[in-house]
Amino acid sequence: MTTATASAFSGLSAGTWTIDPIHSHVAFSVRHLMVSKVRGSFGTFSGTIEVPADGTPTTTAEIAVDSFTTGNDQRDGHIRSADFLEVEKYPTMTFASTGLRTSGSDFILDGELTLHGVTKSVELAVEFNGVNPGMGNGPVAGFEATTVLNRRDFGIDITMPLEGGGVVVGDKITVTLEIEAGQQA
Repeated sequence: MTTATASAFSGLSAGTWTIDPIHSHVAFSVRHLMVSKVRGSFGTFSGTIEVPADGTPTTTAEIAVDSFTTGNDQRDGHIRSADFLEVEKYPTMTFASTGLRTSGSDFILDGELTLHGVTKSVELAVEFNGVNPGMGNGPVAGFEATTVLNRRDFGIDITMPLEGGGVVVGDKITVTLEIEAGQQA
């Protein structure tokens, strides 16, 4: 893999690109009862992509941890509790990129993710969807990214064993981001 630069992102010109939360989506899924998945999404998030004139884009993002929903109020309340996310103590999740590499026609975004008071290095597989001139407010760029986190790596280590073996909630959380970012004037 090689280091990626702004030239690898055709049309992504130098400047600050801000994530548009109205046209973006941050979702997650986790194994439930060993046989299915619970899916959810975060409603409040922000971030920027800084593109220097001749360098590698850098990304920072913040998610309001308590802004998630799985569609079940009882489950959401439990996930917000000290058993899982402790949202009163740890209200935000943050990401800061540390590097960008090519992987075939796609990219790997390396960074530091802070969740539940713990910071870990993570890799996001990123697909660049291109740049569009937008609808009168300047150009917009699109990205899709995924990563798999182990919740235990972030100190979320509740175990809820099932009587016949296995657990209620899996350790691996798949995070999927669909991002539209607009270039700032």
